[in-house]
Amino acid sequence: MKPLLTMLLGLLLTPLLWAVESQQANFRVEVIARNLDHPWGLAFLDSGQLLVTERSGQLRLVKQGRVGKPIAGLPEIWVGGQGGLLDVTVQGDWIYFSYAEPGTLPLTNSTAVARAKLSPDQRQLTDLEVIFRQQPKYVSRGHFGSRLAFSNDGYLFITLGERYLPRDDAQTLDNHHGKVIRLWPDGRVPGDNPYAKTGGAKQGAASQALPEIWSIGHRNIQGAAIHPGSGRLWIHEHGPQGGDEINVPAAGKNYGWPVITYGEEYGGGKIGEGTHKAGMEQPLHYWVPSIAPSGMAFYTGSAFPQWQGDLFVGSLKFQQLVRLELDGEKVVAEERLLKAEVGERIRDVVQGPDGLLYLLTDSDNGKIIRLQPTPR
Repeated sequence: MKPLLTMLLGLLLTPLLWAVESQQANFRVEVIARNLDHPWGLAFLDSGQLLVTERSGQLRLVKQGRVGKPIAGLPEIWVGGQGGLLDVTVQGDWIYFSYAEPGTLPLTNSTAVARAKLSPDQRQLTDLEVIFRQQPKYVSRGHFGSRLAFSNDGYLFITLGERYLPRDDAQTLDNHHGKVIRLWPDGRVPGDNPYAKTGGAKQGAASQALPEIWSIGHRNIQGAAIHPGSGRLWIHEHGPQGGDEINVPAAGKNYGWPVITYGEEYGGGKIGEGTHKAGMEQPLHYWVPSIAPSGMAFYTGSAFPQWQGDLFVGSLKFQQLVRLELDGEKVVAEERLLKAEVGERIRDVVQGPDGLLYLLTDSDNGKIIRLQPTPR
């Protein structure tokens, strides 16, 4: 019996493999960790170990494919619907993470961002600081955003959902709903933010404009990445029924939601005034029908030279990885990968320090997947 048990255990621990032939690169798909509870965000430590958030409120360290126990020291997290522990990124000694934070009134919540350090034994967080709280708190189970991205010049961008209703909040400057936020890493507001100074607001009264706002008119932003060439922030956001968008948000610009959109009401019906309006920006790219995008990464590694400069986006709806070829800030080609091999919603896409792509699948048996090149 012992040899049989050993063989069965070996099969359970061996990564699952699929071979994929794509337009430009062949690769194999490896499952390197599993049994994660709806993983949402993925980040690498300098040691090469992985930090993974679970929407149900756990932060875990993954070493050589083994998922560790929950790391202690997280703040109180509101878990429900789309809310919970969300994105994570690492900057120096600090771990930054976003999460749904409960309000003082029953059922209210909003997205918050905190930073902390990992204890030497890697079992708990220390020096916890909440550096941002989305205002106002609201009764909602959806559209929290949120991705975190550090620019090359050291600013922290936070992407926020519009909380679903009321939609018009995305068009006003006295709240954080449907906005991109720009901060210093410690939570201070940069002085050159578009609404940081009196008179800086382009809409509404300057006294009502929240100074941390970078851009407005967004819906539910679940992808953010810094372009490796220009250094500009790129985001994608969920449309309603159709109209998922890629945008390159600029200071003080309005990206239209809910006044303009390429989507429609769930079940059909027009939203807003159409697809164009003066003073509102057009998306760089959009999808009809929706792919339900989540996660976003520019590929800059050497493992897949054919993919250098391409943009990768996870698709929740179609359970695919979308590869976009770019010419400057124009999408010139699109390829859908993993259409049958994985069979799960792709929640996040990250390039590892080894130049490989890592994916998270969104399920109660969520996985970390790695793409390895193979000869063509």
